[in-house]
Amino acid sequence: MIYAVVFIGSLLGIVLLVGLRILLKQRTIRRFVRSVSQRFESAEARGAQLVEETIIEKPRKNPRTSAIEMQQVRSLVRSAEKAWKQEKFDEVEHLLIQALTIHPHEQDVRAQLAKLYLTTNRESKAEAMYRELLQQHDDVSFHANLGLAYYRQEKYVEACYAYQEALNRDPKNPERSAALGRACIAAKRFEEAAPLLEKAAAFLSRDTALLHLLAESYMQLSMREKAEETYRRINRLEPYNEEVKAKMKTIRDAAAAQAVLAG
Repeated sequence: MIYAVVFIGSLLGIVLLVGLRILLKQRTIRRFVRSVSQRFESAEARGAQLVEETIIEKPRKNPRTSAIEMQQVRSLVRSAEKAWKQEKFDEVEHLLIQALTIHPHEQDVRAQLAKLYLTTNRESKAEAMYRELLQQHDDVSFHANLGLAYYRQEKYVEACYAYQEALNRDPKNPERSAALGRACIAAKRFEEAAPLLEKAAAFLSRDTALLHLLAESYMQLSMREKAEETYRRINRLEPYNEEVKAKMKTIRDAAAAQAVLAG
């Protein structure tokens, strides 16, 4: 009986102690909240305000600064043009890159740099630059130069697509037809090459290199009569070209042998 009384007394003491501690914590929390509220009200009374989040906008360039930068770019481009005439290509590259550092998206400067890479046989760099330029500006010369960059890297199928885009935008230009025809022959697409080269040769009638390609495409398509006719055109322009005469003789001999077999 005594032990039960002691146990119940101890239990009640623990409960009272825990309850007292909880009560004290709550009073402390309420006091803290009340003090914060009072400080806030006091600050508000003194004119303080909450600072709202604001989006910081990128400052716009001063028009005067932009004009100065453009003047610097033009000066660098003029210097690059002078260096180009003197074939100082390393200096040209340095000047153009310097201009792009000032204005990274200046299209004319980027086009000049791409042309420099194509001129100095850095076709992979030229390819990359022309592809970037075409994403922003659909220019026929960019398609044509991209085609040339592909062609020189022996990417003949890609060259066909690029030259086709150039021809689509400038269909009356025989040079576009000739370029696409050359790429088609390199890609062994002779059926596509022949009409393109025919069209180009109708305007560029004295271009013997073009006529040689046309004759070759005819030979690949087993169109010997047209091939011989084309070689005769070349012979009239180059009467002392023994190679052309030999090809004409080969075509005639083949035709004769075929006639004998047929008879």
